[in-house]
Amino acid sequence: MKNIEVLPYDPNWPKQYESEAQKIKKALADDFVEIYHIGSTAVPGLAAKPKIDIIAEVENLNFDHKNLLNLNYEYRGGFNLPLRKSFTYRSVNLSVNLHVFEQNDPEIELNLLFRNYLRKNEAEKNLYAKLKYALIEDEASHTKNSSMYRGYTLGKQELIQNILEKSGFNRLRFVICTHYTEWDAAKKYRNKYFVSPNNIEDSYTWTFDHEDHKHFILYKGIEIIGYAHIQLCPKSRAAVRFIIIDGAKRRQGNGRQFMQLIEKWLKLQGYNSIHTKSSDEALKFYEQIGYVCIPFNDPDGYKYRDDDIAIAKVLKQI
Repeated sequence: MKNIEVLPYDPNWPKQYESEAQKIKKALADDFVEIYHIGSTAVPGLAAKPKIDIIAEVENLNFDHKNLLNLNYEYRGGFNLPLRKSFTYRSVNLSVNLHVFEQNDPEIELNLLFRNYLRKNEAEKNLYAKLKYALIEDEASHTKNSSMYRGYTLGKQELIQNILEKSGFNRLRFVICTHYTEWDAAKKYRNKYFVSPNNIEDSYTWTFDHEDHKHFILYKGIEIIGYAHIQLCPKSRAAVRFIIIDGAKRRQGNGRQFMQLIEKWLKLQGYNSIHTKSSDEALKFYEQIGYVCIPFNDPDGYKYRDDDIAIAKVLKQI
């Protein structure tokens, strides 16, 4: 990986966006809803990495992206945002990061609020630029290995969160655990609601770095209010290992929406069903969102309580 480069604002960046936006709109055809210039190159006067960040809003994430590939965009997955499809374009004269979201996804509003806040607040814009330069000069992150980009990105998290709070962003969004604050929250929830009450050790911390285990965080605005651990199993099945909404945020529909987001992501990934074994207290919650009693032969031999009830939800008919 090359060293990160932050450059003074270039007035050609909006022109590059406009040119590329027209190509993307045409490539998306009937799936297209709207397109936006986001990120630092969309803020006049702000120093930035010379990469044009673009959000394309589509009707459905199952859109046909072959025309984007024909434009030499490379599909990159979603990284830490499960309901995003990311593409990159790289040439000698142009670098583009294209983020495709479904219509009305909260990540669209988040990015636009952040961009617009920096456009209107000179002091915050200058503070953000100063932080960027400090991060790339920091010896710990200015390396040529794969951790450099993470160090640069994660180092901006606190300032970004502060700006989002000031901008009024308050929607529910879910992410895959990435930042250390998210991992700290995951550990806190596991300890508070599982380890301590049962007076046991958490024997599943090894899953924090395993491709078949996904750890999700639910945000309300910038506040972490929930956590889920989902295992990806053979035969296109998934298993709920842990899901919790914290304290006062319960009984407000947050758990239901969290599960719906997870199920939506699983369907996009090709999973046919999601399984768990529920306590009697949680059974009503699952029944209300469409889970029914279906036997579950757990591939890990996960130990449930004797009175737990095997339930599941069919996501896609085979």
